[in-house]
Amino acid sequence: NSNLSHSFSPLIYKGAEILILGSLPGKKSIELKEYYGHPRNRMWKILCAITNYEVPTDYDSKKIFLKKNKIGLWDVASSAERKGSLDSNIKKEIPNDLDSLLLDFPSIKVIGFNGKKSESIYNKFFKSNRSIKYVSLPSSSPANMAISFEDICLRWKELFK
Repeated sequence: NSNLSHSFSPLIYKGAEILILGSLPGKKSIELKEYYGHPRNRMWKILCAITNYEVPTDYDSKKIFLKKNKIGLWDVASSAERKGSLDSNIKKEIPNDLDSLLLDFPSIKVIGFNGKKSESIYNKFFKSNRSIKYVSLPSSSPANMAISFEDICLRWKELFK
């Protein structure tokens, strides 16, 4: 099936305290084999603005940034059918094994959902954990430009409170 998309392995480090969950990588990210690889996706800019870091220009520097800031990245869906890159087109999703990841990384205190679709997929397959704070975030996707950069940063700051 040419519309079948798969997520990447989790990008997470020992001591991570924040886990940002997307729905599924878009076509550009899959092509580059990088989380949030689309040049207009605002995720890296948002996190760097909040933490007062210069936006890394290459993927290895982005990974170092995540490790320093105790942030992990993964997707709720392991695979799904999707035409294009829009979350609204995700169908027949199969979840990643988030329960095992949380057992392997007990340092995670906050889970942020990057967009409504990641949160709805999570709620479909998982129960919330009382020791974790859950934060609904406006999507950093280029398809979500209705929210200003200042406002999206304010909302994403909740991850660090």
